[in-house]
Amino acid sequence: MSSILGVPVDAAYHLVSGFTGILTPVLGGAAAIAAIIVFTMAVRIILMPLSFRALRGQAVQARLAPQLLALRQRYGKQPDRLQQEMLALYRREGTSVFAAFTPLLLQWPFLSVMYLLFRSPNVAGRPNTLLSHDLFGVPLGMHWLSGAGPVSAQGAVFLGVFALLAGLCWLSARLARRLTSQAAPPAGGGLVRVLPYLTVAIAAFAPLAAGIYLLTSLGWSLAERRFYVRLGRSQHRPRSPQPAVPSGAAQRP
Repeated sequence: MSSILGVPVDAAYHLVSGFTGILTPVLGGAAAIAAIIVFTMAVRIILMPLSFRALRGQAVQARLAPQLLALRQRYGKQPDRLQQEMLALYRREGTSVFAAFTPLLLQWPFLSVMYLLFRSPNVAGRPNTLLSHDLFGVPLGMHWLSGAGPVSAQGAVFLGVFALLAGLCWLSARLARRLTSQAAPPAGGGLVRVLPYLTVAIAAFAPLAAGIYLLTSLGWSLAERRFYVRLGRSQHRPRSPQPAVPSGAAQRP
């Protein structure tokens, strides 16, 4: 493969095909699906520190919303001064306006690798054996608008993937609202909530294997967000008051 992603695609092929070979004795025909899921989870584990940093950034931006609004009202007619004051505020809080988007941007290369992996008949100078695997009879290299058509039995498999993606997007947006429930939504917060829905459109034009990658990745993001919300609640949970000791009370020996 001569593209700039040739080496990563070759590496991904060896990883996914290796996982498939290991899992085949246990899972049979579903081994390739499981291998894609394992590969996706490995990617998300690598990106986990950045993901939690992004969640913290969203929470901080929501908390800073009143201050940001005050700055816009004060320096609305001075764009340069407004930008300086906002950057200074973010710097004091240890975050940035782009913190919430970093994990989304970093996932694009991995998604591109998965796309190319299941669109290439030959990888690393040999036939791509992963293309021989399927999900409910749908080849992993097929996309929704190819094959028997979008309303066929094969198309129904894609529609099931799209429905699961949309459901996870809705749950993710709901948790995002909880994360920013203590303050007005920050600038760009609406975009953060809408962006996950783009995965449904991407999956419609990507191979089925890429849709499985997106489904696994979005499910992982949802689990991370739920954990972060629960962690925040536990840290802010008030402690039970200790019983007061009357002043001057004599202590018994």
